[in-house]
Amino acid sequence: MKLAVVVQRYGQAMSGGAELHARYVAEHLARHAEVEVLTTCATDYVTWRNELAPGVERVNNVSVRRFRVTHERDPRLFGKRSARVFEEAHSLADELSWLDAEGPASPALIAHLRKHFTSYDYCLFFSYRYYHAYHGARAAAPRAILVPTAERDAAMGLAMFTPVLRGVRALMYNSHEERAMIHAASGNQDVPGIIVGIGSDVPQNPQSARFRQKFGIRDAFAIYVGRIDENKGCQELFDFFQGYLRDTPGRLSLVLVGQPLLPVPSHPRIRHLGFLDDADKFDAMAAADVLIMPSYFESLSMVALEAWALGRPVLANGRCDVLKGQCIRSNAGLYYETYGEFIESLAAIERNRWLSSALGRNGRQFFRDHYDWPVIERKYLEMFDRLSKESPAAARTIAPLPGWFARRRRDLPPASQVLAGLPLTRERA
Repeated sequence: MKLAVVVQRYGQAMSGGAELHARYVAEHLARHAEVEVLTTCATDYVTWRNELAPGVERVNNVSVRRFRVTHERDPRLFGKRSARVFEEAHSLADELSWLDAEGPASPALIAHLRKHFTSYDYCLFFSYRYYHAYHGARAAAPRAILVPTAERDAAMGLAMFTPVLRGVRALMYNSHEERAMIHAASGNQDVPGIIVGIGSDVPQNPQSARFRQKFGIRDAFAIYVGRIDENKGCQELFDFFQGYLRDTPGRLSLVLVGQPLLPVPSHPRIRHLGFLDDADKFDAMAAADVLIMPSYFESLSMVALEAWALGRPVLANGRCDVLKGQCIRSNAGLYYETYGEFIESLAAIERNRWLSSALGRNGRQFFRDHYDWPVIERKYLEMFDRLSKESPAAARTIAPLPGWFARRRRDLPPASQVLAGLPLTRERA
């Protein structure tokens, strides 16, 4: 069996999100099939600048074929086009222009897929909302499997994605909440789909003492791991945690791991360590008392899963339905929506060792049952086997784009309005 994994950027330096998700899946499926990654020459998701050479290389023994991006992202143009499709009545042409402005636009990658997709048994497309996934799924529709990594943001309200979500061979969802949202938005309940999520290569014996000695951290601490960005809820985290330091007798400090896109407050009990390699990251998480996940939007939190694999409790933003659902199903985390709930939940984990230990134990078992790599690999292989047994008549097609005039008819509602109309449905496992 030969598989293509198609993703917007790829490499060992991509430490989170769909890109890390795609690399983990590619490397683990390479144990069962021949895998080739199709991606761009970009490494920075803000600019999509071509920084790597086009052509073929091997990354962790997986073949990676890179294609050039035609233009960097223009933030002003992207902002203008986003405002149009998210906040105003607009046309399908407006949505296609938004997609091109979002990037990374790589017609060469799409041309390669159109010419060679029959040489792959299946093409796995990561992240529904990007150029490569939208146009690539259309180019390779008979063999396209989508890993949408969809969050509850306005892009889900764009009309352009519905034919793709209805027409691919299958979808590999990250969470119950993601599947419910996509079903509500696209009506694609009859498309084969399964909740898979993602595993993680968590070490068996992380060294918390090694981390404390290396970075000179002796006291109890909460940890945040990820991009330090307002869109990830970090500004609210800073505000809430500084309130915790001001208003409570709590002893926790806050340790941040990740690249900053937001100024980190200058405070003796808030420490930013920057980007860490995996060994240091997992040592840090094992040493922490609790992981805080303040994000408003997630399709699945890999960091929360890693914390649970290490037996650490999680405190999550309850306004993110995915994070709240993960905490409820695992019985391994608490969640908050207000400052008061943040303070009380953090204090409960800090002061009650039995609670912290119980949450950690539950998290470890939840990870083993649902996200250990043998479980993830089996779900992918079972889907491939299921699709291979479908009759040709069962294969779906993606509806073609309408003609020139129909594409320019401004009869589509604002995407934010469509999103607001989607129910906050929470499926149960």
